[in-house]
Amino acid sequence: MSVPCKFERSLLDHDEYETIRLTHHPAIYDVEPTDLADMRSRLRKMRDKERTLGRQKRRETRGKGQARGANFPGTADRPLQRKQVFAAALKRVNSELRRLHNLAARTDNVEAARKALALRSASFVPYPSAGSTANEGMVPRLSTRRRKIVTGARIGRVSQATKVAQAIRDARGA
Repeated sequence: MSVPCKFERSLLDHDEYETIRLTHHPAIYDVEPTDLADMRSRLRKMRDKERTLGRQKRRETRGKGQARGANFPGTADRPLQRKQVFAAALKRVNSELRRLHNLAARTDNVEAARKALALRSASFVPYPSAGSTANEGMVPRLSTRRRKIVTGARIGRVSQATKVAQAIRDARGA
């Protein structure tokens, strides 16, 4: 489920939000691929931290785990919502890195194909055609008549007419 940017801003502090803001649509295209890789590792750490806090808080509410400390009040909803924000940002960064990788691979393939074509076409020497020469023997002339194509419907019509005529003759004789 997507989360509105305004809600993201309410969940995160300033530094976290700046990291998340760079993963959204227009801003992510301006980030360098090396910075995206660094951002991916930071987002993974933030997501894992919130996932751990959320799991711990759920264990506390069920009575299975000890309290983590006095500085983590509230329900388990907030860390899980924060984890969703970080996971969505990580998904955007991963898809952008995949897009950049595919674009680079496609560019490399096109360059390799052009290079191979240049190498292949350099080996051919364009000789002119000999044209019509004497003593080659008989040369077939192309027909200027149109080919007559009988459609399938016409073939079926004729055979059906034969069947009908035969049926009429049989009916007369009986």
